Amino acid sequence: MRDRAQLVLAAAAIVAVALAPVVFAYLQLGYSDDVTASNDYDAPVENAEGVLSRGVQDTARDVPAEYRWDNRDAAISAVRSDLESDLETLRSSRVESGTVYQVEYNRSATEEWAQATCPSGPNRQFGDCVAERGVVVQNRGGETHVLGVAFDVRVTTERGWYEVTIPVRTTA
Repeated sequence: MRDRAQLVLAAAAIVAVALAPVVFAYLQLGYSDDVTASNDYDAPVENAEGVLSRGVQDTARDVPAEYRWDNRDAAISAVRSDLESDLETLRSSRVESGTVYQVEYNRSATEEWAQATCPSGPNRQFGDCVAERGVVVQNRGGETHVLGVAFDVRVTTERGWYEVTIPVRTTA
């Protein structure tokens, strides 16, 4: 009887030693510090670009039907007003987890973009381009079309900070 108990004890020890690597591997499945997670917040600049791009595209779609060229200042104000909710969403999106977004309009980037990109000369297809308050608009058949908006974005995370200028060109 004593030999049988020792045999059972030896078999249990062998099974425990054999299962140890399986248990260790199972416990490692939840460990992710050495693996880059695949959510948007691990790429804060790309997250900001996505939010700003969607906001500008959605806002720009509604402007031509509502604003004539002689009322372009009101169109620019409307664009900025419509974008404010997207900017606030971005600014407050990850504060509780330590990511802070600061977003401002970049007026000089839109002025440079308008000078370099907007067509000029006698054979141009559309009218004048104007860059005001960080928004580029163009006269197209007497209507105001939004061509782009530029933002300065500063992102502060627990891993560091980023400062970028994000120009968003519309598909209009």
